[in-house]
Amino acid sequence: MNVENAIEVKNLTKVYSGFRLDDVSFQVPTGSVVGFIGENGAGKSTTIKAILGLLPDREGEIQVLGHRIDNEKDDENWKEQIGVVFDECNFPPELKIKMIANVMKNMYQTWDEQKFADYLMKFELPLEKKVKELSKGMKMKLCIAVALSHDSRLLILDEATSGLDPVVRNEILDIFREFVENAGNTIFLSSHITSDIEKIADYIIFIHKGKLLFMENKDDLIYNYALVKCTGDQAARIPDNIIVYREDNSYEAIVLVRDKEILQKGGFMETAAKRGEITPVIDRVGIEDIMLYTVKSDRL
Repeated sequence: MNVENAIEVKNLTKVYSGFRLDDVSFQVPTGSVVGFIGENGAGKSTTIKAILGLLPDREGEIQVLGHRIDNEKDDENWKEQIGVVFDECNFPPELKIKMIANVMKNMYQTWDEQKFADYLMKFELPLEKKVKELSKGMKMKLCIAVALSHDSRLLILDEATSGLDPVVRNEILDIFREFVENAGNTIFLSSHITSDIEKIADYIIFIHKGKLLFMENKDDLIYNYALVKCTGDQAARIPDNIIVYREDNSYEAIVLVRDKEILQKGGFMETAAKRGEITPVIDRVGIEDIMLYTVKSDRL
């Protein structure tokens, strides 16, 4: 089924004791990679559980691959097109890797045994080893191999690259890129490793304390945001409406701005030069910087 958005979340709300996922709405465009970021306890896992239909007593509407997840009359065969990897491997610890295929082919009509065998070889996973004998990194590679081997059109990944060394993480990211290059395939990736998200994501969704702060094109986000290092007097000339966070110390001010072009077009650098002041520095920022300074601003 060709749908514009692989995932649509509208007004998702879930209340726990001491936490509220508050009226969250977003879309995951088909054919894209969307990075889902936020600190521990922000609501990422709760949102993912809701998308997977694992969250009872929640409010709001959720569609996945064009289907409402809570439509009990709907044929559920479409769910075989969703590959899911959590941060823990839940296969029975005594199960040998070579037996995984026998289990999966009884669960998925679309199970592709040859594709699974190819991934096992690519990931150098030993067939005779039991799940309990695998390192965390090997367990994650096993889960990813399974998720990619039953005609998945949508991958939902919760910390899928955690526990992997940088070389293996890059290998996995390349496989994710190949997956999305096939028309109509989509990835929704939650990770604390923001460098991984920065490498492959098309869009970034940022959730904080149960509230959606933004969904932005990743390239636009990185291009527009900047970290300004300047004097306190210079920081006072930065328009309030573009300041995300400001930190002052004895020798400089550090300001995260959401639109550096407003500074540049407003003559921020030229004013400093005309006044004979120390030249301000406008640095590029990454996704991690944006997340950290935004969270800091909320704690002031």
